[in-house]
Amino acid sequence: MPTHITQIDDNEHQRTVLRVEGDMLLDDALLLERIASDIQTDLDTCVTIDLADLDFLDSESAAVLRRLDNSIGVRIEGIETFLQTAVNAAEKRAG
Repeated sequence: MPTHITQIDDNEHQRTVLRVEGDMLLDDALLLERIASDIQTDLDTCVTIDLADLDFLDSESAAVLRRLDNSIGVRIEGIETFLQTAVNAAEKRAG
């Protein structure tokens, strides 16, 4: 499933949420990094990335997300939901 990124401006909390759905590969993560960086620079607002609806994340993309969190202070949410979905799928396959 292709990556779909939705921008939600939350003026009440002075932040922008980028909701990510589908599969995230390296090119998608690099695009997300550029978008988040541009939003922080242009709008001078905090950026939150919501991964609750993500289906797949490769290790290279995970490294980009970590860099976003560490270098420019982007907040990552929803990873618990993503991980639990992955565990449930693995358990179902195992039998």
